[in-house]
Amino acid sequence: MTHTIQPNNPEAIPAPGTTDIPAAPGPAAGPSSSALPAALKRRVPKYSDLAPLMQFKKPEFSKAARLQRASTIWELRDIAKRRTPKAPFDYTDGAAEAEITLRRARQAFLDIEFRPGILRNVSSIDLSTDILGKPSRLPVGIAPTGFTRMMQSEGEYAGSQAAEAAGIPYTLSTMGTASIEDVAQAAPNGRNWFQLYLWTDRDRSLELIERAAKAGNDTLMVTVDTAVAGARLRDVRNGMTIPPALTLKTVLDASYRPAWWFNFLTHEPLTFASLSRYTGTVADLINSMFDPTLTFGDLDWLRETWKGKLVVKGIQTVEDARRVVDHGADGVVLSNHGGRQLDRAPIPFHLLPEVKQAFTADNTDAAIILDTGIMSGADIVAALALGADFTLIGRAYLYGLMAGGRAGVDRTLQILEKDMARTMALLGVSRISELSPDHVRLTK
Repeated sequence: MTHTIQPNNPEAIPAPGTTDIPAAPGPAAGPSSSALPAALKRRVPKYSDLAPLMQFKKPEFSKAARLQRASTIWELRDIAKRRTPKAPFDYTDGAAEAEITLRRARQAFLDIEFRPGILRNVSSIDLSTDILGKPSRLPVGIAPTGFTRMMQSEGEYAGSQAAEAAGIPYTLSTMGTASIEDVAQAAPNGRNWFQLYLWTDRDRSLELIERAAKAGNDTLMVTVDTAVAGARLRDVRNGMTIPPALTLKTVLDASYRPAWWFNFLTHEPLTFASLSRYTGTVADLINSMFDPTLTFGDLDWLRETWKGKLVVKGIQTVEDARRVVDHGADGVVLSNHGGRQLDRAPIPFHLLPEVKQAFTADNTDAAIILDTGIMSGADIVAALALGADFTLIGRAYLYGLMAGGRAGVDRTLQILEKDMARTMALLGVSRISELSPDHVRLTK
């Protein structure tokens, strides 16, 4: 009697005397073509399959299309650099000395880790907030910037109108290239603020304050970090003047940026909120305006003079934040002037938690506003989580302005709004009040 090993029992041992032995293992047989799923069988493509893939779009070269393709502030910056002469672009893009402060300010926002919550209802994101007693549709406003019509001919008009449409504050600089009255007329329903440099000539300062109040500005922002002008070396190298000088270098630069020069030469010459005309270097103008003798006594005078909200910009220590509030400030702007004054200055984003802690301990309701280094909506959300009530953008808005005028500023705000909404949804929060320091961890 013989025993045969069954195929399904490879480990069976034949009994003594059997003649059958296991067959040597061979290669496994592959599946037959008939067993392949239809999706894995090769075939000649049909036109009906290819037609949906061959949707070639007509190239678009309009300003609207160009701006719409930009999905980050950095991409708007690239467009701005291509379309703006070197001197005004560098005035916007540059900072003081080695530009260490600006790099550190931007890096500070990169050196964080978000800590999201899950299983939260984020079907609706509310980005609105209250700032200095009034609502704002977004937690961001436009910072004061000087010589703005030099960046692009629409200048402050584009900024104020875009802010009005977005439901956020707009701040006109003392060194802006549109008057207080003209900005108020251009954006009559906007929330317009005015930024002041106190001069040694108090009568001139008082005149500006009265004009701002009469034009309906509800907030005065006094800048206090400009005892003298910072060493902005890009401007020195470019021979930056007001207005831009037509040298051989600028003419060559203009040869491939004709739109900027056409706009500049066919619009009204630059005028200032505080001066009717000025010719000279930027540094000379700044040093002629700034007062190196300012003290807290001058802040007391300003508090008595101005009846609206008073914000002090240029705060870089906890001690000074507390002192200006003691002297009547309704809010502080943690700022190192975009890195354009003192290089190696404190970074506002790093200072923010300390100021928030100090204000909480003092039981003060003074607003904490932050600027410098913001290049995305995620940066804004991080600042809000660590204690800021509000943020300001300067360069980010100017990149949009240089990229496409008013439409470019609108695009800047659209990008930031989309960034903020997406970041908050991914963090698991649906409104600003839900943000807390638990959502952000500083990695450095």
